[in-house]
Amino acid sequence: MTETVTLAHGAGGKQTSELIDKVFKEHFSNPEFTPDDAAVLTMGSNRLAMSTDGFIVSPWEFPGGNIGKLSICGTVNDLSCMGARPRYLTCGFVIEEGFPLSDLEKIASAMEKTANEVGVRIVAGDTKVVGKGQADHVFINTAGIGEIMEGVNTSGAFAKPGDNIIVSGDVGRHGCAILLARDDFAIDADVKSDCAPLWQAVENVLNATKDVHVIRDATRGGVGTVLYEIAAQSNVGVLLDQDSVPVHESVRGVCGMLGLEPLYLACEGRLVFIAPESQTDKILTALANSEYTKGAAVIGRITDEEPGRVMMETAIGAKTLLPQPAGELLPRIC
Repeated sequence: MTETVTLAHGAGGKQTSELIDKVFKEHFSNPEFTPDDAAVLTMGSNRLAMSTDGFIVSPWEFPGGNIGKLSICGTVNDLSCMGARPRYLTCGFVIEEGFPLSDLEKIASAMEKTANEVGVRIVAGDTKVVGKGQADHVFINTAGIGEIMEGVNTSGAFAKPGDNIIVSGDVGRHGCAILLARDDFAIDADVKSDCAPLWQAVENVLNATKDVHVIRDATRGGVGTVLYEIAAQSNVGVLLDQDSVPVHESVRGVCGMLGLEPLYLACEGRLVFIAPESQTDKILTALANSEYTKGAAVIGRITDEEPGRVMMETAIGAKTLLPQPAGELLPRIC
């Protein structure tokens, strides 16, 4: 690991994992400390999920949402991955001096609307204002707590050979939307972020079947990074079918021009489900009946070959290694 923190340490790839393992896990390790999207806590007879997340996206407003909507979706989706109904959120703001109050109002309104859609309450918060140049407009941190549905046990450590891998929709749209919103490459493409709260979709799935081993939120580092994390946690291999991975045509075009891999672009409204093959039809039907997950698809399976690695099966039947992401991906996407 390098002697100083770099942007790559926050990009969600290999360096992020190293930072967590060699610094935070070393000092914070305890029985509840988790690499999953939220910690599972037992209080009396209740099983709760708890999560926190920071949002520093640039630009703060983008096609499909803004940092306020993103902050609610991010924590709601992390709780949902543990099968937990989101109940309460807190939020902390770091606001740069000179930020327009009208824009802050727009952000708060988006948070209110998204929280109301899910049925979660924002119950506490904190506000700090820093000098000009000490922050980029506005940063938000949210923390959340939810009640885990009875009979649900999900973790990145529970994937088993023979399980199917399901993604809840086309991949890479949020990362691509942010990239285009910065206008660094003067590319004209119609790409809207997939940013969405996904508790209703998860609840529909878990009402159809509790036999789901893993649910993960494919944010920083995208679906590819999530699958590498699961492969490591469960000590299994991952085999993807290249032709089955859903990618919006506009995203595919942008990635083709810039040499990007859609599987490593961030999503903010996409989940990865890993479950027995026998449960796949139930899960796909439940997702098809949910507002934000109508494009769900099976993209591969868990194997006992190549543990810890993600392989891709191409259209001609060849298998190739999907390299683990390293270095700086797309900074400031969430």
